[in-house]
Amino acid sequence: MNIIRIGVIGVGHLGALHAKMLADIPQVRLAGVYDLSPERAESVAADHHTFAVASLPELLQGVDAVTIATSTSAHFAAACTALEAGKHVFLEKPITETTAEAEHLCRLANLKGLTIQVGHIERFNPAILALEGYEIKPMFVESHRLAQFNPRGTDVAVVLDLMIHDIDIILSFVQSPVAHVEANGVAVVSDSLDIANARLQFENGCVANVTASRISQRKMRKMRLFQPSGYISIDFSEGLAEVFRLVGEDEPETKGTMMLGELGSGKYKRKIVYEQPEVKEVNALRYELEQFAEVIAKGKRPVVSGEDGKRALEVAAIILEKIGQQKMPV
Repeated sequence: MNIIRIGVIGVGHLGALHAKMLADIPQVRLAGVYDLSPERAESVAADHHTFAVASLPELLQGVDAVTIATSTSAHFAAACTALEAGKHVFLEKPITETTAEAEHLCRLANLKGLTIQVGHIERFNPAILALEGYEIKPMFVESHRLAQFNPRGTDVAVVLDLMIHDIDIILSFVQSPVAHVEANGVAVVSDSLDIANARLQFENGCVANVTASRISQRKMRKMRLFQPSGYISIDFSEGLAEVFRLVGEDEPETKGTMMLGELGSGKYKRKIVYEQPEVKEVNALRYELEQFAEVIAKGKRPVVSGEDGKRALEVAAIILEKIGQQKMPV
């Protein structure tokens, strides 16, 4: 087994978790950490039996790849430096501050033959993994991602902090270009948007209603998908997926399937069945980092590529633009 040497750039709250997970993955060697705070870097390095370096170039000398968990504003410069040095890059979401920066990184990675993976962690949520094998072609989507206030993360609008998770998931399901966007939002306790709602209309006719708030009393991370063949409910907090399907009268019942009733008559008769897909017991952050190492080792396409991260950012940017165009009451 080839060992992949990975360094961590930025070891604040999330970067320290990167270091912890990477240090525990068999096919990875945590090859060093770098942070603008030398004291922070030394502390995290000591916790995970690696070393802190004094500069980014020093870190890049001894690694095959890096994960970047800095503030969003620092993503572009750090990723550019790593790619220019010939290193694969894992970037926390959002990929960059601007779509132009994201486009530049994707072009650079393609030119160098390197991988960019973006940390849209909900793609590795047990609830999403449980839906592998199901046909998902939604025509209406409703999502709510509500969080209690936390000063960490308020350097960007809630659209880039929270809503972009659901944007990415929806884009991966719908597989159709966005045709029209309507959006509203407001800043309440920070200098950027704290609550936002967007209505996305896709070229294939699907509509998605997406709400995000970081000043809610209770946490909620739920998505509902409606399609001609049934209804899917996803609870990201609980790691739970529930599926209600319409199936043919003669389709045999399988383990874990519960019949709820029947519709129609004659040859058009169908059954309504309920299923709770088996959930994989995984740590989503560790799993996405394991997948990053496997992508590097085997030359595969990442589950969330740089292009995927760019598309989610493009839709988020349109939402922010629409909100910025709102006429505020006098």
